[in-house]
Amino acid sequence: MTLMKSLYAGVASASFALVAFSAVADEDDVKIVASFSILGDMVEEVVGDLAEVTTIVGPDADAHVYQPSVADAKAVAQADIIFVNGLGFETWSDTLIAESGTEATVHIATDGVTPVEVEGEIDPHAWNSLSNGVIYVTNVSETLQSAMPAHADQIAANADTYIAELKALDAETKAKLAGLPANRRTVVTAHDAFGYLADAYGLTFLAPVGIDTEAEPSAKDLAILIDQLKAEGAAALFVENIASPALVQQISDETGIEIGGRLYSDALSERGGPATSYLAMFQHNLSTLLNALDNQTAS
Repeated sequence: MTLMKSLYAGVASASFALVAFSAVADEDDVKIVASFSILGDMVEEVVGDLAEVTTIVGPDADAHVYQPSVADAKAVAQADIIFVNGLGFETWSDTLIAESGTEATVHIATDGVTPVEVEGEIDPHAWNSLSNGVIYVTNVSETLQSAMPAHADQIAANADTYIAELKALDAETKAKLAGLPANRRTVVTAHDAFGYLADAYGLTFLAPVGIDTEAEPSAKDLAILIDQLKAEGAAALFVENIASPALVQQISDETGIEIGGRLYSDALSERGGPATSYLAMFQHNLSTLLNALDNQTAS
């Protein structure tokens, strides 16, 4: 059977919702799969060295357009527990899970998140609010404690330490961004990945592409955005690690707005980069935003 052959007939997508389950048979050999790098890092922080975690979509890779491989199907088939983001982020996951024949339980990390909508579509990038990050970690922790009761205390302790770090960074982020003037709170990115960050921290993000990087902006929509930026301005433009910088460079050329740096939106950076963990990614994005916006304010 072809890996990505459509087999939705007779398979309800609801079958991959959050499910309850008993403890895994061998807690010392638990295999966990996470759908993409940011979620994978969260799971690793919570489980520590108690289990092996495999990530499907790795660093600097775009989960919106990802095409799973045979190796991915093998990892899913051998897994005991699978974590996905949900909210429509992994358009390929239902097919991959079904075709792998896995007996793993599948868990949605965003369960309990209040969704943000972008032009009538649910924005799946919920991790870009640290308060939502706490929800992700809590869900992961509860799942793993149920699956690995012999290690529940250690898992809970790992999660508590991690959540404390997320809450501290959330407070720091709010404090630092609170000082920005109203005319330095609008920025432009390649696609709409930062709606949750905007809502949580009082910023406005504009983008020529919607929530899915596979979409292409029409010439009309791009022209409207450029005209809007010429009339109203923006504090800075930012490229993203998963998207071509060409579109943002075009907007910069036509509006005169400087590119303020690179933000990590949907994936962590490769080893040696500035965003090799969820915490590091958020710290990098905060620093990059502040550097660009503070420089604009100073000028």
